[in-house]
Amino acid sequence: MVTQIYHDLDQIGFRARQASRLLARVTAEQKTAALLAMADALEQSVPQILDANGQDLQAAQLAGLGPAAVDRLRLNEKRLHVMANSVRDIADLHDPVGETIRQWERPNGLQISKVRVPIGVVGFIYESRPNVTSDAAALCLKTGNAIILRGGSEAIHSNVAIARALREGCGQAGLPVDSLQLVSITDRAAVQAMAEMDRYIDLIIPRGGRSLIETVTSLARMPVIKHYDGICHVYVDRAANLAMAERIIVNAKAQRPGVCNAAETLLVHEAIAAAFLPSCAEALAAKGVELRGDERTRQILGENVTPATEDDWRTEYLDLILSVRVVPDIAAAIEHIERFGSHHTDTVVTEDPEAADKFLREVDSSVVLWNASTRFNDGGEFGFGAEVGISTNRVHARGPMGLEELTIYKYIVRGSGQIRS
Repeated sequence: MVTQIYHDLDQIGFRARQASRLLARVTAEQKTAALLAMADALEQSVPQILDANGQDLQAAQLAGLGPAAVDRLRLNEKRLHVMANSVRDIADLHDPVGETIRQWERPNGLQISKVRVPIGVVGFIYESRPNVTSDAAALCLKTGNAIILRGGSEAIHSNVAIARALREGCGQAGLPVDSLQLVSITDRAAVQAMAEMDRYIDLIIPRGGRSLIETVTSLARMPVIKHYDGICHVYVDRAANLAMAERIIVNAKAQRPGVCNAAETLLVHEAIAAAFLPSCAEALAAKGVELRGDERTRQILGENVTPATEDDWRTEYLDLILSVRVVPDIAAAIEHIERFGSHHTDTVVTEDPEAADKFLREVDSSVVLWNASTRFNDGGEFGFGAEVGISTNRVHARGPMGLEELTIYKYIVRGSGQIRS
């Protein structure tokens, strides 16, 4: 069985490498036409995709998946149209491939240019959200990269149906259908096989829970772009507009709690805690949010708030649960984020520009915001069309990964007979 899996993945990798060589030569106009055809194919396949998604939802219920996991898995006609329009948005974006990043001339007359090029073949291993299939495929095709997709077993029927539609659109536009391939093998040995395919895969991106990311990172023979937990914070400063702060934390926590950019911890300056927390707690309770607070929070809100443990500060709940701590000043808030955060997304709410500048400068996360919800750490919200993930790496790509982050560069040197002495 394992031998067969490795053989099948090797064939997929070979076809992806061949497709990537062709993709690297197609024009921006050809890629745009293919993306538009892929979007149309998605909409034409709505009944088949929803039927497939229904099979996944039924299996999820039998497996006892929680509400947040089921929400990530669920598709409907509206979400599918949003997926198709996301592909169209990507088609409309500027193609970075071939763009000159920098150029200069050396004293000996050599003309040197640093030019964006595709990475080659991207391996993408992900869980739950079927919309990720189309987002990742579209972003890779736009940047001239072939992609090998391996989704979670919980969404296998949905992903197969989506990938089939995308490949049909790609082929109709004259691009190689193997530009995007979905691994339909649900056996976990397929993850290890992909991680070892450095002969074909140039970059691998795991997107999902910590265990998946740790597994891929430990096995990969090629570079990995990753983020672990999304332990995101909202800090309400003493100079905050309290009504604004309440709107922001309710949105950051409750608008969609099962995603990585949802807030997990609220930090409140002690000078405004007594004025802010009761109203805020009421607004959060109206959304069904459970609070877990430190001693000062419980003094203000009452004993019905669950005592927070140190583990709470380190937990990505992905649920309607929020840990709350009262801090003496902004320095303590920043220290808390540095100690317990995951360098993903953190926001400060304040009307004091100096406090905001301190927070923006000193918090070392992929995205740091001032007076805005953590939910804006998103490729679509950044104008990228979509994203293949949010990277907390400190090399190559950080934050939401759009088109530029799916390119690398090469140097082109033009001479007139120069030789080195």
